[in-house]
Amino acid sequence: MSLILENIDHVVNGATHIEGVNLELAPGSFNVLLGRTLAGKTTLMRIMAGLEAPTRGRVLMHGEDVTRKSVRKRNVSMVYQQFINYPSLTVFDNIASPLKLARVPREEIRRRVLETARMLHIEHLLERYPAELSGGQQQRTAMGRALVKDADLILFDEPLVNLDYKLREEFREELRELFKARNCIAVYATTEPNEALALGGHTAVLHEGRLLQYGPTEDVYHRPRDVLTAEMFSEPPINVVPAMVSGSEVTFDRNVHFPLNRDLASLTPGQYQFGVRASHIGLQRQADDDLELDVTVDIAEISGSETFLHVHNDLFHLVLHLAGVHEFGVDQRIKVYFPTHKIYAFDRHGDVVHIPARPGAH
Repeated sequence: MSLILENIDHVVNGATHIEGVNLELAPGSFNVLLGRTLAGKTTLMRIMAGLEAPTRGRVLMHGEDVTRKSVRKRNVSMVYQQFINYPSLTVFDNIASPLKLARVPREEIRRRVLETARMLHIEHLLERYPAELSGGQQQRTAMGRALVKDADLILFDEPLVNLDYKLREEFREELRELFKARNCIAVYATTEPNEALALGGHTAVLHEGRLLQYGPTEDVYHRPRDVLTAEMFSEPPINVVPAMVSGSEVTFDRNVHFPLNRDLASLTPGQYQFGVRASHIGLQRQADDDLELDVTVDIAEISGSETFLHVHNDLFHLVLHLAGVHEFGVDQRIKVYFPTHKIYAFDRHGDVVHIPARPGAH
């Protein structure tokens, strides 16, 4: 089954929530909707499900126009942020509930519930009630209810956001494995670029109701179409620095410049925006063409085993994503190293005109 969205607009009380979205999801594909809060992810999923109708455009499933068909007439399941389970029903009956509504035979219900529970590692919890479960177990039960239906389309609306870090990592691993064996289309919404990378599959980057780019996740990450996509698909957002290219060098200001190296030789003279990921700027020189910058520390945010270092000079601010714990004082003067061979170049309109040959690790 394929799912095609054609020229989808969604306007509510004069406010545009979705604008001109064209998207085709292949049978058996795992797809991530990546975007900040209010990017339009949930609205787009509700349109896919039939919970809302678009103001303009068509939704095609199996090649059939289902734009005006309600969710009851589509074979769709949805998993939400909150653990939505029936408190008076056991785990078994919660998972079985959509099959009972569909009047599936009792033995078939039992078989499918047990099969689904085993996939989710909750077969030992089938006689318990939701109040007796941990948060992770409750979310597994909610997912079980969506998976048991054997739907053509399963939608996950930020389903792991309320779980702790370790549980989220476990779920991501399991989700990838679960959908390898299924022929349905899965759509997973998240605000987190790192979660999109961890899930893989294909990613659609959304911003203010517009689709910026769609393709294999690794390709969209390494080859963003424009500066906005690069910013959306980076955590922290990619550093963007204004620059001028002349016949022989790149200039940030009269004091910061470097020769136009082989990687950037194809750029014509003019104004550009250069992007470099926070994890690619370092405290030590890693390559001969690293540009040394004198900067002042704004703040060092230590988060577990990593540090987000915010610095500035007279021209721009930068964020470094450093492995390990690094302590710096506010207003401390330090040197950082800007890798010129890992630069993305965007023209004055924000469109990408150069992608580094060695984009490096995430």
